[in-house]
Amino acid sequence: MIVIRCGAAPVPPVLAEHPRVNGDEVPSTGQINTALRDVGPRRRILLCGDDAGLAALVSRLLRTENLDVEVAYVTGDPTPCTVAYGLPTGSAAARLGVDGTAAEVPLIRDETGTVLVGEATATGPGDGPLVGEAYADDACVFSGQIERLTVQPTRDLPGVRATAGRRRGLLRRTDWFEARAVQLGTRAGILSRDGVTGRRPVKRTSFYRHIDAWRLVSP
Repeated sequence: MIVIRCGAAPVPPVLAEHPRVNGDEVPSTGQINTALRDVGPRRRILLCGDDAGLAALVSRLLRTENLDVEVAYVTGDPTPCTVAYGLPTGSAAARLGVDGTAAEVPLIRDETGTVLVGEATATGPGDGPLVGEAYADDACVFSGQIERLTVQPTRDLPGVRATAGRRRGLLRRTDWFEARAVQLGTRAGILSRDGVTGRRPVKRTSFYRHIDAWRLVSP
């Protein structure tokens, strides 16, 4: 197995004896390719970083047909990804990454081949209201104007869920629509995927379950 350290992310002592690739905060294609070249027979990569770094890794595994590689995620604080998949953080995450077992979980991607591991949000330009409509399979999530659309992967099938949520305050379970695919059409939407905000507004996007799963080391 091999460790990818994203930027200045802390590496728990239990991982010190394992080979390491030091990468950018969001690891580059070349840095991930180096880890894949040196991953070893166990075929497990432990990523120390944040949701954006993990999304970059799994996206690369998808594009290079390496979804058989097991992935462990080590981050210091809870993130949308750790909440979605019930993962520990810190040293507990590192121990799980070394000794735990990988299981297949739904892989959620968009039309560009970018994987979503934690959360995507869409608002209007300037953090204004989002105008348009979104569907979760055949169910209408919203039509008209809302504050924001939130999309998250799920650990179990059908694989993705969405809500026309408020910016603040708790969401009820019934506010979520679970589906295989979520599609958004809008006049101009600003998308943020796993903490990375797009540079240009989009008119359409979709998040959907890929035909193959990815292998996540989880409790």
